[in-house]
Amino acid sequence: MMSRDQKPATQPDDPERRAILRAAGGVAIGGIAAALAGDATASAETPVATGDPGSLGARLQGVQHFGLTVQNMERAYEFYTAVLGGTEVFRHGDFQGDAVQNTLLADQEILANQLGVNPRTIGVPDLRGGAQRLDVRFIQFDNVVIELLQYRDADQPMGSPKAFAEPVEHMSPAFPRMMHICFYVRDDVDFNQFIADLEAESARRGMTQVRANRIIRVSTEDERKAAPQSANTNKVTVAPSDGWELIYCKGPEGEQLEFVKALGPVKKRFADALTAHLQLASAK
Repeated sequence: MMSRDQKPATQPDDPERRAILRAAGGVAIGGIAAALAGDATASAETPVATGDPGSLGARLQGVQHFGLTVQNMERAYEFYTAVLGGTEVFRHGDFQGDAVQNTLLADQEILANQLGVNPRTIGVPDLRGGAQRLDVRFIQFDNVVIELLQYRDADQPMGSPKAFAEPVEHMSPAFPRMMHICFYVRDDVDFNQFIADLEAESARRGMTQVRANRIIRVSTEDERKAAPQSANTNKVTVAPSDGWELIYCKGPEGEQLEFVKALGPVKKRFADALTAHLQLASAK
């Protein structure tokens, strides 16, 4: 394994614009099926803290980071730092060797053997022999870290726009195992304007893949762009998600993103659940 000297995080070239977009603040992962369902069934108003002090959960400190494998490291890095306001913790790269291969890819190699195919055909790089390398960068937000990973051929430089494997296309959030990153927007931020600024800032940087959905029906990209700014926010009024505001958006790598605000009743439900969880954790 070889390391790369740490570089300072890229900072936006416009502090004012960065201040606007940094409203994304913290990161969380969460589903929204109930929020979109008109006949959602309300859950208990008061969370109940239950758990076994000897359980696996009692040994955890929480969620440390979420990982995102990217095609173009520099593009993804610019988006999550310069556009969304994250700060680089550190970067490390040129990972290769037997231990790395076994740690990260053993299950995929077993699958390839079961299928009787070359591991490369199912997207398994050769870190063991060094034909491919892995680079990572950790980006800190207020309450969690995002790890950007890039698997590249050894003859490609770090930060290259060329990844080892082709990107997955048609990344519908309906596919099982599909995940998304959810950014928590501040209560005092105009959600509709935030989404408009996000798209404009991304486009200014050449990240035309960053496109947010609209709450009205559109069938072409032109219609999506022409939709009124008020169509940028889905405001949920049905319990237990009442007070939830959201929109889905694709990121620069085609990754699924979500931006949300939690106000009123749903904000209290999250706060109560956190209190119950912390009480349970302290009791352990």
